[in-house]
Amino acid sequence: MNAGQQHLLDLYRAAQRGEAAPPAPGTHTVRTAREIQQWHHFRAVVTAPADRPLSRIRRAVRSTATALLRREAGATGARDGAPARVAS
Repeated sequence: MNAGQQHLLDLYRAAQRGEAAPPAPGTHTVRTAREIQQWHHFRAVVTAPADRPLSRIRRAVRSTATALLRREAGATGARDGAPARVAS
């Protein structure tokens, strides 16, 4: 059963029960899409730049890379900011 057939069935049931007819399928689709878009725009304005997903991912990658480099530098004995030597 497609949306049109379901709508006709709902119209019939509403008429039998004396209820108001349901809205046609797709009636509020544009309005709903616009409201979702406005919500995303609102969230973009209200959310601080540091809390946005891309910034959080970038910060996590940077801190993980820094921790790995520090651990590697400590294991190889690098001192005074000298780059760690990698054995080949």
